[in-house]
Amino acid sequence: MKAAELRQKYFDFFISKGHKLIPSTSLIPENDPSVLFISAGMHPLVPYLLGETHPLGKRLCSVQKCLRTVDIDNVGDGFHHTFFEMLGNWSLGDPASPNGVGQGGYWKEEAISWSYEFLIEHLDINPEKLSVSCFTGDKNAPKDEESALIWRKLGIPKERIYFLPKKDNWWGPAGKTGPCGPDSEMFFDTGRPKCNPKCDVSCQCGKYIEIWNNVFMQYNKIAEGRFEPLKQRNVDTGMGVDRVTAVTSGFGDDDYKMELFKPIISKIEEISQKKYEEEINKKPMRIIADHLRAATFLIADGVIPSNVEQGYILRRLVRRAIRYGRALQIDESFISRVAQSVIEVMGSLYPEVKQKKELIFENLNKEEEKFAQTLARGVKEFENLVSKNQKISGKEAFFLYETYGFPFELTKEMAQEKNLKVDEVGFLKALKAHQERSRIGAEKKFAGGLADHSETVVKYHTVTHLLHASLRKILGDHVHQIGSNLTAERLRFDFTHPNKLTEAEIKQIEEVVNKQIEADLPIKMEMMSLEEAKKAGALAFFDQRYGEKVKVYSIGPFSKEVCGGPHVKKTGEIGKIEIFKEETVGTGKRRIYARIKN
Repeated sequence: MKAAELRQKYFDFFISKGHKLIPSTSLIPENDPSVLFISAGMHPLVPYLLGETHPLGKRLCSVQKCLRTVDIDNVGDGFHHTFFEMLGNWSLGDPASPNGVGQGGYWKEEAISWSYEFLIEHLDINPEKLSVSCFTGDKNAPKDEESALIWRKLGIPKERIYFLPKKDNWWGPAGKTGPCGPDSEMFFDTGRPKCNPKCDVSCQCGKYIEIWNNVFMQYNKIAEGRFEPLKQRNVDTGMGVDRVTAVTSGFGDDDYKMELFKPIISKIEEISQKKYEEEINKKPMRIIADHLRAATFLIADGVIPSNVEQGYILRRLVRRAIRYGRALQIDESFISRVAQSVIEVMGSLYPEVKQKKELIFENLNKEEEKFAQTLARGVKEFENLVSKNQKISGKEAFFLYETYGFPFELTKEMAQEKNLKVDEVGFLKALKAHQERSRIGAEKKFAGGLADHSETVVKYHTVTHLLHASLRKILGDHVHQIGSNLTAERLRFDFTHPNKLTEAEIKQIEEVVNKQIEADLPIKMEMMSLEEAKKAGALAFFDQRYGEKVKVYSIGPFSKEVCGGPHVKKTGEIGKIEIFKEETVGTGKRRIYARIKN
């Protein structure tokens, strides 16, 4: 089965069940500092999972482009990826109450039954190859016997239903607080032998491949760490396009043989003059293909390589791909050629990668040139180390990895050429300590989020509309929003404008915003088509993110924009704001920081 066929079958199936199709959003989350990237289909829907009304109703489906940094170090096997496409279907409070009251009803029975029906009847997956897992229960929530009973009624025998703890069968929340709940996951048996007698669906050996996940959001985790019943119960599901296409095409646990990866792998084979089927080449080729696919999409969505946040992840992916190119003995510049294959494969569904191809090539070429110089310095450092030692310690190997981007395999290979040994155990220990420090640092840095500070963030979200209209009033109609980021402490607003703002302009913009706040303007929401919204004068600069119906928010006569919400009811609820910083973020792009004054 081709990926395009899988996507279409999925859409047709869920549309027949009353779902509306929504478009994929950017990989860069809007107004949510709790995550660096969109890592699941539900992330753009957080306001609606918390109770906002979606313009298309309570049943939705989509294919969402996603990126997960947690899997970077796992990429290289046959089924882990950083960038991937996630098929998803949602119930947003349908049934409308925790007691299951509501028109139609859409909860565990429907979600699980539809999952089974789609896998068996529409994808022709052998039911004998299917195993499932359910939540085993803990002090916060009971054992999910309800889901297990539904699976048994559908024909999954008891011995293929596994009860697993929260680390395996619980989703969320995305931040420290918010909607969450138990899930029920589906696994395909690849036919591999069990790695040990206790091998089950929680094992990562490759025998069982997760192909779908149904999350039942019935709890809200609050700041004190307690779990309370959610006022609006939601169903949130996810199915990876690469993984399921590989399974239905007979490739088992190797996603890199399916048609979305095949041309990319073929290009790497052509450049390296090596074959993917040779076991030694599989890991580096998979890493190059995965990482450069992710990098292509990140640049298309506005990320550029840097040493902070999203830019740092992009730089890490690009440099890791280059390093593994060296493992294939590719000595020439090559990453733009691989990116070209990505664009050819993915450009028909995601036109942004075609439209931004020159920007993609420019950034990749610059990064490859820059990293070539770093690698050269790293080789000198390696030579310096081996001149003093008879062995490369784990600490030294990690220093080469962290400072100069040397993969352990490259250090080991260079050491072997000089008949030296490398302390692999010491390297892995240093790597693990580094990863733990990075994880803790990320948790601290991105502890906020829409769910954590909803009241404050809602105020800031409303301010972005006032700021947008004020910028256009003072600077001109060429100004349009290209992004925003909100925390409990401030808002960040990115917009198009060729020049640095003067102090007088900043003061004037601030005064206009505060005047609208003091006027205590009412905020009204209407639902209409995008065409109707534009005819009514609403600003809309993210056309690819909108569905057939949109929400239009009007702030008195001052501002009218297409937006998902949420917003305050009157501007007087916000409080006075101040603009405290303005800077460039690229050619023709500016950034403003503002905060609510105490």
